[in-house]
Amino acid sequence: MQIQLNSDSSVAFNQSVSEETEAILRSQLDRFASHLTRLEVHLSDVNAERGGDDDKRCLLEARPAGRDPVVVTHDGPSIALATRGAAQKMNRLLNSLFGRLENKQS
Repeated sequence: MQIQLNSDSSVAFNQSVSEETEAILRSQLDRFASHLTRLEVHLSDVNAERGGDDDKRCLLEARPAGRDPVVVTHDGPSIALATRGAAQKMNRLLNSLFGRLENKQS
């Protein structure tokens, strides 16, 4: 599973943020790696310099092989928490999607 990270200009994005984001995603979604061709991550700061609660957003787009992409978003007070929340949502979505496919094939 390829992970592609994108961020807007208002997000302080460096190597440690990149590594932490990938670690969070792999811990939550690695079991679906054989079903996914790519996972696109879009990190943004909703309020930019104004600040505020839950102003970081993580949008995850998973591309299952041979299927339409699926998307989830989560807002949080930090990039790590926004990513963790989006990864949990994606985990539930993919579990539901692939669980239904396995039930159909049985």
